[in-house]
Amino acid sequence: MRLTRLLITAAILGLLASCGVAGRPPAAQPDPTPVTITYVTSAGNAPSTDIIEQLAEEYTAVHPHVRFRREEIGNADLSSKIQLLAASNDLPVMFSYPSGKPLIDLIESGAALNLDETLEELDMNGTLLPSAVDLLNSQVDGRGLYALPLEMNIEGFWYNKELFSKLGIEVPGTWSEMMDAAEKMMAEGIQPFALAGKEKWPITRLINAYIIRKLGPDAMGEVDRGTMRLTDAGFIEAAEAIRDMAARGYFGRQPAREDFEQSMDMFMQGKAGIFYSGSWSLRDFNGSGRYDGGESSSIGFFSIPLVEGGVGTLDEYPVNAGLTTVFSKEAYNDEVGRWMKYVFERYGQHAMDNGAMITGFAALQTPGDVPALTRMIQDKLTELKRGALWFEARFTTEEQLTAWDNAQLLIADPAYSAERYMGELQKLIDDN
Repeated sequence: MRLTRLLITAAILGLLASCGVAGRPPAAQPDPTPVTITYVTSAGNAPSTDIIEQLAEEYTAVHPHVRFRREEIGNADLSSKIQLLAASNDLPVMFSYPSGKPLIDLIESGAALNLDETLEELDMNGTLLPSAVDLLNSQVDGRGLYALPLEMNIEGFWYNKELFSKLGIEVPGTWSEMMDAAEKMMAEGIQPFALAGKEKWPITRLINAYIIRKLGPDAMGEVDRGTMRLTDAGFIEAAEAIRDMAARGYFGRQPAREDFEQSMDMFMQGKAGIFYSGSWSLRDFNGSGRYDGGESSSIGFFSIPLVEGGVGTLDEYPVNAGLTTVFSKEAYNDEVGRWMKYVFERYGQHAMDNGAMITGFAALQTPGDVPALTRMIQDKLTELKRGALWFEARFTTEEQLTAWDNAQLLIADPAYSAERYMGELQKLIDDN
């Protein structure tokens, strides 16, 4: 009996002890390690960055330990900054960077993340349009996909339809007709062209526009292959044409001091009649960006006019994927991958729904109220016969920066000649 009582007592004590353990609250789980995804990009890339930020905020609402931070700098300084960060092995998680030879340098150094492999691992096949993937792959000589196409653009001249009508100006079909239109605007005290000369690259875009019409869409490819030289007459003629426009005041008094926002403001406010840009400007024109007061119905678009004696045609357009976005191979991890999957699986649709931007990402549905300007650009992309790359697409980073810096001299320094511009650039290419 005594043994029985002892066994019962022991059993009760054991039960109470086990109940005490089970009744304790579970040990607190450590909070996830905070993660900051920094995006170094250009201030001129704001529409695309805004979309990424909006989707990142959605992700942070569910995963508060993951934060997104944007760092915007001037486009002219972007490549230099990324080069310095790469040299110090301190690249951010993601950054804007031009495709072509500058990106090839990062690929060969092992700094850029292979997105072919990453998208496959994240089960994101089909997120990008095949045409965009092919374009980006061709720009890095078939090395694969190492950048995301936040945009899919054609380039040309936007113009103020009301101003043209008021002054009796027809849409120019030739470069000479466009210069005649500029003279009419100058006579009325209106600046003919808005130009972001401070950003530098818009100047080389104009030089390239003339080259495409004079020598054809593959002229810069010929330079890269060594079968044409920038000192050939057609290239010098192109640089001289832009230099002459600056000398006549077509870009304003101090075009090298105007940034992209200022030049866009001038055009949107009717202070300049023509603005060379690409379809990346659609979000601004469509009224969902920082120009809500702009009337897109007063904006038209025309292809680069034909040049006398040139071989280019009006159905050939410069084509690009915008300022592409690259991910750091070293900074990538599973947390970044989960964030990437959430944001970029939704990017294409969000861009179409909020501003009708045309991107290199698939949009599953096209809104019924797509703005007329977006439909027009979509049609032109469909009709595109042959695309051309931008002026410095095949340049090294050093050649690109030289082309930009000296382009400012071309429009700002009367003593700096077109021959000198092309000659110095060709010498640098030869030396490299």
